[in-house]
Parts: sequence; structure tokens; C-alpha cells
Amino acid sequence: MKPTHIEHIGIAVKSLEESIPYYEKVLGLECYAVEEVKDQKVKTAFFMVGQTKLELLESTDPEGPIGKFIEKKGEGIHHIAFAVENVSGMLEHAAANGVQLIDKQPRRGAEGLDIAFIHPKSTFGVLTEFCMHPEK
Repeated sequence: MKPTHIEHIGIAVKSLEESIPYYEKVLGLECYAVEEVKDQKVKTAFFMVGQTKLELLESTDPEGPIGKFIEKKGEGIHHIAFAVENVSGMLEHAAANGVQLIDKQPRRGAEGLDIAFIHPKSTFGVLTEFCMHPEK
């Protein structure tokens, strides 16, 4: 059991309105979706770079995970997401190998993906997300 590819890289930003123009005008990328994920207190914007997505994350609540991240560490790379064939199976595999889980069960994330996070204390400082399309 292993990831199939890097699904996206999550980048915490203070403002989508201010950050999207950099990715579009300077890098020449196209923002193809903006979405609010209310239960995660975040608004997202997505760009494709080859086969990998960039996900910009703007907090909708200073007490949400992105708001707290920006307060503590500032803007920047927040997480790396790996596409997997079975999120539950990857969580079980990680836990069996002593990895600290943030999510014990998958939940719904942006773009309708099933997602789960594992703690950066167990991954050498990198917040790691497993994700898959629910139809798989």
C-alpha cells in the first residue's frame, strides 16, 4: 500500500484575493475552482501544475486550523497531500507503524475528496494528508 501520486500541495495564505493574481499573472496558472469548506473553516483556490494541484487555503475563522497556522508560522506551505487508493487502509497502516493520526476516519474535503491527516510530529514536521475520490 503506497500513494499513487502527489495530489496537491496546500499553501496557507492570508487572502485568496491577494494571492491568486501571483499564481495567475506571474506563474501563468489558471485558478480553476474556489470553494469554501465550512467544517474546516477554510476557503480554497486550486491550480494545476502538470499532474499536481496547488491548493491555496484562506482561513474563514481565526480559530480554525489555517488561521492558527498563519498566526503561529505565517503564510507558506501547510501540507502535502498524497492520492491513495484507500484512505482508511492507509490510516490503519500508518497507525500500525506508530504514526500519530489526526483523523482516525476519512472525512469529506475540498473537491469532494475523502481525506484524512496524519500528525507532523510523526512525519518529520510535514503535515501529511491522504486523499481519494469517494467513488474508488
